[in-house]
Amino acid sequence: MEMNIFAKPDALKQVKLPLSFVSVLFLLFWSGPVAFAQVKPENSQTDIYLADPTIFYHEGQYYLYGTGGGNSNLGFMVYTSKDLKSWEGPKGVNNGYALRKGDAFGEQGFWAPQVFYYQNQFYMAYTANEQIAIATSSSPLGPFTQTQKQPLTAPVKQIDPFVFIDDDGRKYLYHVRLTQGNRLFVAEMTDDLSAIKPETLKECITAVEPWENTAKAPWPVAEGPSILKHKNLYYFVYSTNDFRNPDYAVGYAVSNSPYGPWQKYTGNPIISKNNIGHNGTGHGDFVKDKKGNLMYVLHTHFSATKVSPRKTAIVKIRFVKDKTTKTDKLVADEKSFYFLQSQAKEVGSR
Repeated sequence: MEMNIFAKPDALKQVKLPLSFVSVLFLLFWSGPVAFAQVKPENSQTDIYLADPTIFYHEGQYYLYGTGGGNSNLGFMVYTSKDLKSWEGPKGVNNGYALRKGDAFGEQGFWAPQVFYYQNQFYMAYTANEQIAIATSSSPLGPFTQTQKQPLTAPVKQIDPFVFIDDDGRKYLYHVRLTQGNRLFVAEMTDDLSAIKPETLKECITAVEPWENTAKAPWPVAEGPSILKHKNLYYFVYSTNDFRNPDYAVGYAVSNSPYGPWQKYTGNPIISKNNIGHNGTGHGDFVKDKKGNLMYVLHTHFSATKVSPRKTAIVKIRFVKDKTTKTDKLVADEKSFYFLQSQAKEVGSR
């Protein structure tokens, strides 16, 4: 989730330099290269700054999308990789963007995309104007467009979509509704993915446990849903706390039905600053690498003291037998954590 709350840095103040100092600088630059005047090589690596990231795998290529990158009010950029380590981009067909404002619903606040393949088309479920919309494309690089530029109908603001297609072909929209907090809901969708079936709408998860609201905020936050199905059980992975909070973290709940009821894992959170070592770890999505390893792409704060621009990272997740419950639990391998970097020159970030 992205909020336009961070003011731009103050402009650098002009400094009047003595004439003698200016003359020295002039002579230095005319006399040849100086040690401190270094130029960054074009092919050097640079961190990728996408929040709420998702990775889509198709025909040997990984595609990375997320909030921000250049400007979260313009759409969604996309990066590509063959191995989840060496990234190139942004590579979207529209100046790096896979979805650009004007081609689909939304004027601002393009957040939290999810890309999937269904009936020979690529779909992008996303947030704009604090509503959920779904666009389509013939390529993961875009352009993702809508014939009718409109969101899914809803009586409230809703964000962070995750479309899950079950083994029986039924389609579910897991998402956040902004009602007395960020609350996680599910509803079955129509086969053409144009709407939900209102009678199936059900609340799933609310941030009520201590780790889920460490600031004891009056507006509790649970968001960033992802669904895994494993051994006929549904694993609902989500993030809690405001994304600006260093305690932003990832936990999960389990059910034998896509509607719940959901039993939260007693060992939550499974990803946090405590095991990863970086503030603001959360709001990601799963992808399997070419070896079948389950990976979770997420964002962190920029640094220990600064939230934005949020950095994109990845960590390996494993299913491990839980001796207490006799079912498998999700465990993050913190030693596998690394930040994603691109070979291309980075577009300016917020």
